[in-house]
Amino acid sequence: MDLRLLLIASLSAVLGGSWAQQEGSICIKANAQSCGDCIQVAETCGWCSDENFLTVGESKSARCDDLESLKKRNCNVTKIENPRGHITVNKNKPVTNRKKDGAEKLKPEQITQIQPQKLTLTLRSGEPQTFELKFKRAEDYPIDLYYLMDLSFSMKDDLENVKNLGTDLMREMQEITSDFRIGFGSFVEKTVMPYISTTPARLSNPCTGNQNCTSPFSYKNVLKLTENGDEFNRLVSQQQISGNLDSPEGGFDAIMQVAQYLFRHCISQSNQKRHIGWRNVTRLLVFSTDAGFHFAGDGKLGGIVLPNDGKCHLENNAYTMSHYYDYPSIAHLVQKLSDHNIQTIFAVTEEFQPVYKELKNLIPKSAVGTLSSNSSNVIKLIIDAYNSLSSEVILENGRLPEGVSINYKSICKNGVEGTGENGRKCSNISIGDEVSFKISIESQKCPSHGKSEVIKIKPLGFTEEVEVVLNFICDCQCAAEGQPNSDVCHNGTFECGACKCNEGRIGRLCECSKDEVRTEDLDANCRKDNGTDICSNNGDCVCGTCECKKRENPAEVYSGKYCECDNFNCDRSNNKLCGGHGRCECRKCICDANYTGSACDCSLDTSTCLAKNGQICNGRGTCDCGNCKCTNPKFQGPTCEICPTCPGVCTEHKDCVQCRAFDAGEKKDTCKQECNYFELKMVKDREKLPQPTDQSFPLTHCKERDANDCWFYYTFAIRNDTKEVYVVENLECPAGPDIIPIVAGVVAGIVLIGLALLLIWKLLMIIHDRREFAKFEKEKMNAKWDTGENPIYKSAVTTVVNPKYEGK
Repeated sequence: MDLRLLLIASLSAVLGGSWAQQEGSICIKANAQSCGDCIQVAETCGWCSDENFLTVGESKSARCDDLESLKKRNCNVTKIENPRGHITVNKNKPVTNRKKDGAEKLKPEQITQIQPQKLTLTLRSGEPQTFELKFKRAEDYPIDLYYLMDLSFSMKDDLENVKNLGTDLMREMQEITSDFRIGFGSFVEKTVMPYISTTPARLSNPCTGNQNCTSPFSYKNVLKLTENGDEFNRLVSQQQISGNLDSPEGGFDAIMQVAQYLFRHCISQSNQKRHIGWRNVTRLLVFSTDAGFHFAGDGKLGGIVLPNDGKCHLENNAYTMSHYYDYPSIAHLVQKLSDHNIQTIFAVTEEFQPVYKELKNLIPKSAVGTLSSNSSNVIKLIIDAYNSLSSEVILENGRLPEGVSINYKSICKNGVEGTGENGRKCSNISIGDEVSFKISIESQKCPSHGKSEVIKIKPLGFTEEVEVVLNFICDCQCAAEGQPNSDVCHNGTFECGACKCNEGRIGRLCECSKDEVRTEDLDANCRKDNGTDICSNNGDCVCGTCECKKRENPAEVYSGKYCECDNFNCDRSNNKLCGGHGRCECRKCICDANYTGSACDCSLDTSTCLAKNGQICNGRGTCDCGNCKCTNPKFQGPTCEICPTCPGVCTEHKDCVQCRAFDAGEKKDTCKQECNYFELKMVKDREKLPQPTDQSFPLTHCKERDANDCWFYYTFAIRNDTKEVYVVENLECPAGPDIIPIVAGVVAGIVLIGLALLLIWKLLMIIHDRREFAKFEKEKMNAKWDTGENPIYKSAVTTVVNPKYEGK
């Protein structure tokens, strides 16, 4: 198919005026040419297989739409192809409720900790299938433990303490499980320079001084897994320390061989099958050392460049290819340990704790314990590490097929939920606890081969797994009923209500070949009213049928038999097509309910015109397109409630109320002609007047005064376009004045005023007299009198002195 035809095919999804309203549908945009293509777009897409569903000018891809749209477009529900995915549980053995002290002794393969064990999921693209996986930690679950020990010279004192490990550990593990086996292996280093000394003397005894050491080796299996703790003690007691030159050890070589030694078909050079004896139970590998480790790339120091092949190379229980293959990488070890469900416990000294803790973060289901300088605490370390590892369950899955995704949600102890990466695991699980996981698997596309796929989900460190078979819905059921070389289709298969053309044929009915897409006779069918424009200049004529062009905006489409229609050239309001209240069909707005107008900008909803009293526009106007238009120009406001120039309701109707109720006032003579516009109702007193709280129409209370200074009360209301006036029938006039009290009051006032004036005058005179007297007293005190003697005055007293008196 040439590029032009591909372009035409991609545009066909936008044809048909009757479905242009679904411009935003992802199903339509996908341009699906068959039922199988349609159901791959999204889970909401369906295919109408009704032969008579399409109208003239509609493309075959118009059959693919969302389900609700297909129903609205009158596709028979029984003709809508919409296959759904489902889940079938094939094996659902319940989890084991086992007691340690129970009489029944179960084999490891009879114990079930995960449920279900096998499922089949039928997946449709975009539709996730969710199932529940249960995990219950069984009591008295068997354990296989392999003790892998560094036998370099620095571990001499540690070896002495490990010699009795078998029986002691057996005794302690009896508290956890009645089915326990233990094995032992040792390692030192690669047997090449510069890791060890290759001189003959040092090869036979790598230790200095009087120390008696065994020859260096890479890895050696001393004891396969056994239930005999005494045998463990006996064989370990026979082990001797060895030595090497550098500080890091070759422990990774040993771990790889232990992991591969798991297989029962590990074949030696003598074609003998060898194995450690692992069972499908909890597998623990205790790695004990007081040094670091070599890893991939370090082998180059010894001239070893071949990467580790990850296979078993044992002869007489010893690793024989350490000089040939490099150390394994950390990722390689992670893969092998995970594949064989081996949980690793690193028992290392305090000095190397940081290094092995970083290594633990890279190896799932592993733990690090601090080993004392002489390994005296190794039993407690192993038990603590086992409890830590077994109290956490982490789910992992195998490789997912292309386009398939998986999501986990955990429901852990005490109802704690986790999502994302935390949805894969649960912690603090005790023996007998049951947790569950919600697992959703979704496919985004059908695999190219269309075959089933199998993925496996398992908890890390456990041998049990769930097998999930994935089947994919790649086509509709109606495709199986297709009619090859049908009479309906010229050169194709009639399936699911449409023609599926053979190679080289195109057209709705496969009526044209690729070489005949443009001829004059066919072009004539694409001209409207025998005009000159082919497909209204908005499309291409393909096989005598207009295929409309596609615009840059996918929401804007041309449609119609001659592409004469579009959904974007309708009237606008508020810069919105059809005012945002309708759809554009063939350049004409089809308004939503309660809207009208060329741009659907006129609302038929009168709720916006309702006044507080429940009347439309307060009875003073009409509701036009959701807005009040007041009939009297003096009123304004959203509901015609405002009248800036009005004198007020009470003043406006005062004269008419007065003339009709009391036959008085300025309009007394013209009352019948001017004041018949309201209904008058008289009430006895003011309490009988209507109150605003019990009325649902405009109501005004008025109080006015007539020419005789008498007050009259009334209310004015408009109810159902009828003006009502309630008037209190009795006027409130002021009473005449009482003369006697007035005269008495005036006289009493004059007397009181006179008395007050007298009191004031008397007070002023007293104040004046006191001031004058005080002034006199002051002047009297300040007066100065003449003290000189009178010259003619003589005293009446004569004084005689005795001349002889001497004063004795």
